[in-house]
Amino acid sequence: MSVEHEQDERTIRCLVAKVGLDGHDRGAHVIARALRDAGFEVIYSGLHRSPDEVVQAAVQEDVDVVGISILSGAHKTLVPRILDGLREYDAFDDRLVLVGGIVPDDDQPELRELGVDEIFGPGASMAEMIQYIREQAPER
Repeated sequence: MSVEHEQDERTIRCLVAKVGLDGHDRGAHVIARALRDAGFEVIYSGLHRSPDEVVQAAVQEDVDVVGISILSGAHKTLVPRILDGLREYDAFDDRLVLVGGIVPDDDQPELRELGVDEIFGPGASMAEMIQYIREQAPER
């Protein structure tokens, strides 16, 4: 029996994006590998992507989940630009938007109000993140 035949539900497509000048991608690679191992299809953006490049990748790859990895402290500038871009392309409502990395507790409510679905900080459990994505990824 083929893997496709055994799998009843469609594969969740995830974009793992490194935005801005942040040059640390080890964590993003670990996340991408864990998501692949969990059966998700993963597209990794590579380093130093602009918000527009992240939006274009999300739209062109038709992903279900946009995971933004950011450690540079520029989350209050870069994440809203990605959210706005997704809205401009009518690609916001049917996507799960996650942020991972260093986001101070005081900044999290603002990002959530703007449309970020969940924020995973340092030490977040891979199992919890994978479960969250499985439960929350939009049905399309």
